[in-house]
Amino acid sequence: MTPYHRYCKGQENEGDLVIKFYRSGEKIRGYVRKVAASQDDDAIFPGEEMSPAAAFEIARSHVRDNHLILVELAEGVEWDRAWGDLVV
Repeated sequence: MTPYHRYCKGQENEGDLVIKFYRSGEKIRGYVRKVAASQDDDAIFPGEEMSPAAAFEIARSHVRDNHLILVELAEGVEWDRAWGDLVV
């Protein structure tokens, strides 16, 4: 199973993927962005508002060796253990 890491600003490296989860009405939604070099803008993957399952699938399919999948939880969003393990 893919290990997910809790996002802390400043810990990301070029090539890491960040999944941000937030509340949209009663649902938890998310989007995935790839961290770019400091002089470039990060790339956001299509389907900006997607289910957690879709966000994890996109992140797992696009992560490269030696890069992390980081998870950012917006205020009011708690980690669901069914999503896997979250390394703090």
